[in-house]
Amino acid sequence: MQITNNIEIIDLSLYLKKEKILILADFHIGLEESLNKQGYLIPINQFKDIEKRLNSILKKVKPKLIIINGDIKHEFHTISETEWRNTLKILDILTKKANVILLKGNHDTILGPIANKRNIIIQDYYKINNIYICHGNKIPENIDFSTSKTIIIAHEHPAISISNKIRKETYKCFLLGKFKNKTLIVQPSFNLTTEGTNILREKLLSPFLTRFI
Repeated sequence: MQITNNIEIIDLSLYLKKEKILILADFHIGLEESLNKQGYLIPINQFKDIEKRLNSILKKVKPKLIIINGDIKHEFHTISETEWRNTLKILDILTKKANVILLKGNHDTILGPIANKRNIIIQDYYKINNIYICHGNKIPENIDFSTSKTIIIAHEHPAISISNKIRKETYKCFLLGKFKNKTLIVQPSFNLTTEGTNILREKLLSPFLTRFI
């Protein structure tokens, strides 16, 4: 599905066709383990589904660069055993296909040790042509942002709910709108444990979205 002539939706990812850049976001690896520790009985089996989905996307496109737009892992102040193991597995899958850049999300307070294991760069944002890519938990203040025409963010985990009074289903979704004079695209979470934030009913997280709806 096309968002613009150059930007295509492929499953839960975005693909910049001209630049051959694949953008993924919000894996939140380790979320299931964290929820289990809090007493929520969620099976820790989503990683195989993530692998399967990733491999399906990578069969459809041949990127030169893969950007993970923040929050590849979940824990703020530690790196759990699950995060070590599965985050490195994700990075190994991706680095076999293309160069990888990690953009810093609000959960990425301790990401350096993992990135260093695979010699991957962590950046605050990435700009190419007139497209600016950042996690979306804060509004950037730099010349690259101010001169960009299209902004791609994550962080919000957007979803919508559809109901018929008997049954309600929630689905991940992409958002397309404006932030000031720029085109704004918000991509959903790649984490399969939760659907995300119902943007029509729940409190919004990203400061980009205070003017979105």
